[in-house]
Amino acid sequence: MSSFFTAPAGEKKRKRASANEAPQKRVATGKSTAKSSLAKAPAAKSRPAAPKKAVERDESISGSDIDSDDGDHHIEREDGSEGEEESDHEGETAAEKRLRLAQRYLDKARQEVELEDEYAFDAEQIDRDLLAERLQEDVAEAKGKVYRQLASNLDFDGAAHTQFRWNSGTVTSVSVCAPYAYTTTKDGYLTKWKLQDLPKNQWPQTTKKKPKKPPAPPKKKPERVCFNRANPTKAKDKTYQGHTNAAILTVKASSDGKFVVTGGADKRMVVHDAETLKPIRAFTQHRDAVTSLAFRRGTNQIFSASKDRTVKVWSLDELAYVETLFGHQDEIPDIDALAGERCVSVGARDRTARYWKVPEESQLVFRGGLSEKKSRKNRDQEVNHDGTMDQVAMIDDELFVTGDSAGTLALWGINRKKALFTQPCAHGIDPPLKPTEVSADAEPDESVVPTPQPRAITALRTIPYSDVILSGSWDGFVRVWRLSEDKKKILPVGVLGSSTALQQLDQAEAQKQKEEAKQKAKEEKTESATASSGEEQADDEASVDGSQDNKKKKQESGLIRGIINDIAIFERGDRGRDGICIVVATGKEMRLGRWKYMKEGRNGATIFEVPKVARRAGAGKGEES
Repeated sequence: MSSFFTAPAGEKKRKRASANEAPQKRVATGKSTAKSSLAKAPAAKSRPAAPKKAVERDESISGSDIDSDDGDHHIEREDGSEGEEESDHEGETAAEKRLRLAQRYLDKARQEVELEDEYAFDAEQIDRDLLAERLQEDVAEAKGKVYRQLASNLDFDGAAHTQFRWNSGTVTSVSVCAPYAYTTTKDGYLTKWKLQDLPKNQWPQTTKKKPKKPPAPPKKKPERVCFNRANPTKAKDKTYQGHTNAAILTVKASSDGKFVVTGGADKRMVVHDAETLKPIRAFTQHRDAVTSLAFRRGTNQIFSASKDRTVKVWSLDELAYVETLFGHQDEIPDIDALAGERCVSVGARDRTARYWKVPEESQLVFRGGLSEKKSRKNRDQEVNHDGTMDQVAMIDDELFVTGDSAGTLALWGINRKKALFTQPCAHGIDPPLKPTEVSADAEPDESVVPTPQPRAITALRTIPYSDVILSGSWDGFVRVWRLSEDKKKILPVGVLGSSTALQQLDQAEAQKQKEEAKQKAKEEKTESATASSGEEQADDEASVDGSQDNKKKKQESGLIRGIINDIAIFERGDRGRDGICIVVATGKEMRLGRWKYMKEGRNGATIFEVPKVARRAGAGKGEES
């Protein structure tokens, strides 16, 4: 009985070379080649050389152990329905694949751009201007450079603010992972807050019918979700995974919303579950208080700074310690990082900022402060400019800003050892003290009054890869700065929420005037008309003078009562389409000490909702808002 293996070669040739059947072993390139061979079957008869070569190739492998039934089944799968379900892009070249992926990316980017621009009616303008800008932004973000010009698109003056608080401890730090905010205090509390949505998103209309009742007023204050507190009684328990000291100095939340990390005066860095704030793991490798934390953007790698003059690198995915970075000669009060394996730290009294290159195991040292040999004309009105470097924030992978205790805001670049630009007295100078506050004499001399000193920068934050810089002190305002177009200067933009503050002051003054008018009306009934008319003019003048003095005092005190210890920022909507939200932590004391105390301050936090500058509906092509 003949079979596939015993049949002569001639029979195998006649059987395999059927009329309209393609060679079985020439379908390796996919469905597209099979279809083309089927379509050109008649033309193949005039060229018998190609089937002959295929037959010779089949003869060379005819000694395999596959029998004829399996071979027929293999032919059916190649020419049947399963072959039709294969991907259409299986046989495409590398160039065709790149073109297809680029076209898919452009379609996705075009849809996002159309959503961002409410009045983008012109398709040509979208394709040429907005889409090209979006592509440039993506390339710049991959390279780690500034690519977003947000300062001109945000209405900082019209920002609405809301204050909230829970306990009486000084709020030392704040971190945001939308829609939640996390705050820490000096009395050992870690609190989780849920921030409210924008008013337009709080009460969505579920039906097409017009509601009979007006919508409820929007909620402004955040809701407290849960909290955790340090336990001093567990100080000697080595198995306890939480904080054992009352003061928690810093907090940071991971971008994926899984972890919340805190550092305290108990030399511990504690990792918490973001949902319940339950401690997961406590690291005790630092030899002194943990003062600052910084996540690597988009990852769970974190950098910690301490008073023991070291920076440590950790991996939260494995809950493991990685390495230690040495170099500072004094305590490290602040550290910051972005997407790359880089971080920047400041060393307080050593007056240096160090740019750490972790993979290369190297560092760049930038020395701040003015030289003492520099001559000054007015020695009597000399102001101390050589302060400790306490704050740092990265703009991109090559630029960062620092703030010191002398109130100087400095811009640095990694390609130059000296500061690119310095802004002295960024938050003004404290008012001079009274002679009675300085001396115990009954009639002290005014010469004993010291020279007024500038206000220190106690908080510093940037929007990564943009031109927006925020700084805080105890003058009552969050000041907004922007990076110049040539990336060599820092220019002032304004004060956060200044216009809303003036409106509130005007409303308060108007209410006071109404109350005073009612009180005067009662007095007029008891007094004579002539006497009351003369007194009324005097009272009006006195009330006007008093209201102007009160207004000046309130403007000087500012919106925020207390010392700004930290600032956190997150964007509303996709790429900040609905503006940004800023959370400011305040207290009566400074974060790392008590050498500055404000009795009139408040322990709590303030939320600023910064809207985008409104675009005009009939804006023409190329017209900026």
